[in-house]
Amino acid sequence: MVIGSREPGRAQQAAEKIKKRLGPNAKVSGDENRAVCAACDLLVLTVPFEGHAALLKELKPSIRPGAIIVDTTVPLAASVGGRATRTLTLWQGSAAEQTAELVPAGVAVVAAFQNVGSKMLTDEGPVECDVVVCGDDHKAIQIVRHLAAKIPGVRALDGGPLENARVLEQITALLIGFSVRNKAHCGIRITGLPESALVHGSSRSGG
Repeated sequence: MVIGSREPGRAQQAAEKIKKRLGPNAKVSGDENRAVCAACDLLVLTVPFEGHAALLKELKPSIRPGAIIVDTTVPLAASVGGRATRTLTLWQGSAAEQTAELVPAGVAVVAAFQNVGSKMLTDEGPVECDVVVCGDDHKAIQIVRHLAAKIPGVRALDGGPLENARVLEQITALLIGFSVRNKAHCGIRITGLPESALVHGSSRSGG
């Protein structure tokens, strides 16, 4: 895994923090964003929406042909108190669809992880949450589902075409509201699905 940043030093610091948690044998490094894009076939985009379009335009020449981009972005609008209360309306429909418009032709864009909070991912123990994966490339969806299922406790679901990312992004604001009102870290579970619809993560405790 390679962490990217505009500043290589910051990326390397982030990589070192992860290695301290995972152990010295963890294969984690850091580099400048363009170098990471040029070296990797699967990219995970985790940036605030305000920098989303500008970063993609900057990185477009460096993204490898045939790469997969996992977009976790949610275009949240903040209230006066600074809490995210709703999503912005984008003419493309969603941040993920905006990404698909901005990246080179042939790059598969997948929306995922919008509804799993960072606190849930960094705490010890399984993540009792579903990760819904949306995209227009079936192979890319399956790759990302199996990636998500490596997280203990996660069930990774096929959420259909990329335009369904609009729903995922809307749910994020709802979950933030639940979390704020209840002083909790909320996620989602889809009930009633057959076993064949699920890709499971491990049930063991994370460490």
